[in-house]
Amino acid sequence: MLRLAAGKNEGVYCLQAVIAAESALLKLAGSAMEACIVPLGQHLWLLPMTDALFDAVTVDGAPELDGFWKAPAGFERLLTACSEAGPVAFVEADYFGGTGTQIAQVWDAGEVVLGPLRLAEGEPSPTTGTPISQALRRLGAVKGTHVDEFSAVDLGRHRDTEDWLSLIDTAVRSCQGCLAEVGEPCSSNCLPGPYA
Repeated sequence: MLRLAAGKNEGVYCLQAVIAAESALLKLAGSAMEACIVPLGQHLWLLPMTDALFDAVTVDGAPELDGFWKAPAGFERLLTACSEAGPVAFVEADYFGGTGTQIAQVWDAGEVVLGPLRLAEGEPSPTTGTPISQALRRLGAVKGTHVDEFSAVDLGRHRDTEDWLSLIDTAVRSCQGCLAEVGEPCSSNCLPGPYA
């Protein structure tokens, strides 16, 4: 079940993102300056697949990730490598007026371990949960008292992929002894990419 916060674009929900533990996403974020990660809940982080990141990591002529519409060509290679640091999910959701689609896939230890799982428009959610909730469960999320894992990590907090960037603190933050502005490389190279 998709539960969303009210606000701008009410009735519309679009998400294209990588979800994993912080350590795995830092490895992936190191591949592009356009990559920023934001915290969810339950020790999971989200890397929004923004238009800028999509353009930066697309490899011309590389294979596409089957069934996903905003997974850059060649991105599966990065997700596979990133999953050596822990399970990683790529998820997409597109809803308008309460109907829509979801797709999710999970990699762990360099292998696909779940999916791709698809939920087509008008198709009822399986008893095992939506594709995104199943992927989150595989990453260790627990629904607890929430309706599902999607709600438990508060993925409904923003209605559009780009809106997740509003969670990035624009202040200068300390990074293992050096100072790096959000979105800038760590000056001591103690983090593999943009510090967010």
